Amino acid sequence: MLWGCGSVSAAEPQAQAQGQAQAQGDWKVAVGPGLYVFPAYPGSSRLKLFPLPAQDISWRDRIFSQGPDVLGINMLQGENYHVGTSLSFDFQSRSASDDARLKGLPDVHYGPKLRIFADYTWWAFTGAAAVYQDIAGTGQGMTAMADFYMSAPLGKWLVSMGPGITWASATYTETFFGVNAQESAASGLPQYATRSGLRDVHLNVNATYEIDSHWSANVAAVVGRLEKSAAGSPITQRRLDVNGMASAVYRF
Repeated sequence: MLWGCGSVSAAEPQAQAQGQAQAQGDWKVAVGPGLYVFPAYPGSSRLKLFPLPAQDISWRDRIFSQGPDVLGINMLQGENYHVGTSLSFDFQSRSASDDARLKGLPDVHYGPKLRIFADYTWWAFTGAAAVYQDIAGTGQGMTAMADFYMSAPLGKWLVSMGPGITWASATYTETFFGVNAQESAASGLPQYATRSGLRDVHLNVNATYEIDSHWSANVAAVVGRLEKSAAGSPITQRRLDVNGMASAVYRF
């Protein structure tokens, strides 16, 4: 997922950041407008659009702020790999106002998450893994993602794509997809018990176009299919899970 359960992995942009930072000095700064699209709530058939500034800022490829990663640090790094942690935000939430079917179910608020990540690139291939832990007490528990990318330049385009999976803890699945006896009575939905396990399988696509020496445009999407507890929940309207982002940034 993108900014629904996680994000389009920062592994590929971070893997490029080191070379760019060395070429341009200690600082690399790129900012501009962005537009995000994501499900109204996990399992919803309705999408939301949300404008938000896009940023790609790093210092010596060590400290960075990139997309949903508000502040992060590469604790271990090399020419082909990064291991680190970041404070990350996503748009996963749920409100009774999102859909009439949700009346009687508790609201779920979004908040910061602690992200621990690692990525390794060999030639045109990148493997990435990340764990997200709710640190705001929103009941979103823990999720983990594993992704594999192949990247290739096509003229002024750099295109990356590949498959991935997301695992979710029992706390996460209970919060977003479970229905207990009290909630069933209030909402009219049948009771539904959940457990930890595979949340989704997905495909990542990321394309960046270099307009000139300063401007670049980026389009990213994660198209997934909900599985296990997420797929069978009476809250879920659609198993197709679509997240996306488009941005244009100016590199200083």
